[in-house]
Parts: sequence; C-alpha cells; structure tokens
Amino acid sequence: MATALWKTPAQREQERALKREAVLRVAAQAFAERGFHRTSLDDVAERLNVTKPTIYHYVRSKDEILFECVRIGLERLDAAAASAQARRSGGSGLERLMVLWTEYAHIVTEDFGRCLILVGEDPLPAETRKDLRALKGKIDKRFRGLIEAGIADGSIRACDPKLLAFAAAGALSWIARWHDPAGPLSVDHIARETIGLFVNGIGASHLGPECCSDSDSAKAE
Repeated sequence: MATALWKTPAQREQERALKREAVLRVAAQAFAERGFHRTSLDDVAERLNVTKPTIYHYVRSKDEILFECVRIGLERLDAAAASAQARRSGGSGLERLMVLWTEYAHIVTEDFGRCLILVGEDPLPAETRKDLRALKGKIDKRFRGLIEAGIADGSIRACDPKLLAFAAAGALSWIARWHDPAGPLSVDHIARETIGLFVNGIGASHLGPECCSDSDSAKAE
C-alpha cells in the first residue's frame, strides 16, 4: 500500500506534460485576448492560480511559450493537411480539400489556433521565426497539392492553386478574429457556409470571366 503513494517516473512525466500544456494553453488564451506584449508571465500565473516561479518549472521564457503555442497550432494544421493528402481513397481532390478546410476552421477557433492567427510568430526573434515560417510553407504546399489533385481529377476547375490556397486560408483564418464562441453561429455552420462560397461561388448565374475584364473595370472607374 505504501508504494501506491509514490508516483512512477512515467506518471511524474505525464503529470509534468499535462501541467506544461496547461501553462501553454492559458498563455495562448491570454495572448489572443490581450496581445503578446501586453501579457506578462505574472498574468499567466494569476490565471493559473500559481506563482510566477512555478511557471519557470515548465518554460524558460515568454518567447518560448509563444513559440510553442504557434508551433502547436501549425502542427495541428499540418497534421490535418497530411491526413487529407493521404486519404487517397477518400473521395475526389475537392472532397478531401473540403474536409481539410472544415478541420482548418475548427483548429483556428481553438486556443492554439487562435493564438497562431491573432498573434503569430512576428513578436519572436528572427532565428526563431524561420523554423515556424518553414512549417507554414510546408502546410501551404500541402494545400496546393490537394488543389492540384482536384484539378487533375476534374473535381476543381482549372485555376491558380497558389491564389486559391491563399484566398481560402485567408478567409478561414479570419474566422478566428470575428467568431464569438458564445454567439449563435457554430464553427460547423460558419465553415460550411464559407466553404460553400468557394465551391459554388456567389453569382446567381454564370457570368463568365468577361464580367471582370480590364475593359469593364476601366469603365467602372
């Protein structure tokens, strides 16, 4: 019975990992709400109801916290994109892209995803930013790869994969800035409506590319 009072090394490590994640998650919430520069480690400690020295048992600095929060957000996006790419028998390129976009909307409205979108890596030192931006580039390539697969199988019309990837990521990322978790719109509803705009367009009928020609733009000016 006495041995039950003592935790094994594995149990201690698991407990430490859970506490460290709690520090990161609460910090991510604070950064997203107040901004990185306006949030101190004292603020994070207060939210956790611990002392500031306790925070240093799990992280070395505020910069490390932000790096980890952004990294986690990016790695979740990368994992979702990798899963969609690997789902070869899971439908057309468009269908897999829609699954990814839906997951994307959910990730950016969760704690680490919101921190990624609202704060990002800009406050960090240049050397640190390089690693995170490399991961962003990897995610973008996965997005473009799915779009290219959809174009190849005919489920997506011929278009510029780079422009579509940027446009969709921008629209879905912006959800993190205006979505109210306590509001009437669920993330699923927002994702479905936003993705529907990309897939179906907004025109009541097909107007063709001539509706946006340079000559028309010149006339409008």
